[in-house]
Amino acid sequence: MSSRTSPRGRTITIRRAVPQDAGRLTRLVRRSGAYEGRYAAAVAGYRVGADYIEAHRVFVAVGSDDHGSQILGFYSLVLAPPELDLLFVADAAQGRGTGRLLVAHMMSEARAAGLDRVAVVSHVPAEGFYHRVGAVRIGTALANPPAIPWDRPEFEFRIPPVRRGTPVARPRRRTVA
Repeated sequence: MSSRTSPRGRTITIRRAVPQDAGRLTRLVRRSGAYEGRYAAAVAGYRVGADYIEAHRVFVAVGSDDHGSQILGFYSLVLAPPELDLLFVADAAQGRGTGRLLVAHMMSEARAAGLDRVAVVSHVPAEGFYHRVGAVRIGTALANPPAIPWDRPEFEFRIPPVRRGTPVARPRRRTVA
């Protein structure tokens, strides 16, 4: 588990998801503003179940302040084949570094699992985000109607190995906007 503190006094903790998070993660996916309009059908019946959480490496970013805590976002790392299967940030938390923290955490988890690459099929509006966090465009996932009637960009995160004899960097306390 890792924590960061934002300038607003909000602590963001990334922890492993538990089956009891399933309902909140499902709501976060279904209420995502990125999936409004023509994209709504892609998540309308989507469910993040307890079985999914138990089968994969699912991590949540939890923000806490004087008013309690809430899930700000989450990701799911599938090891075989290596894929960032899900990455969602709550609409109210976007643009504040939560997605970047989740990607950094995912990269660390991938490295610890011995992966050298992690693929991701991006939602079209998230393409710029993946470029900004260091993913490399490798192709296009073609439409799959009726579920996904549009092409989607494919990216890859390249995970640099830890060099022998080089001390492993410890996470520093960072301020998240």
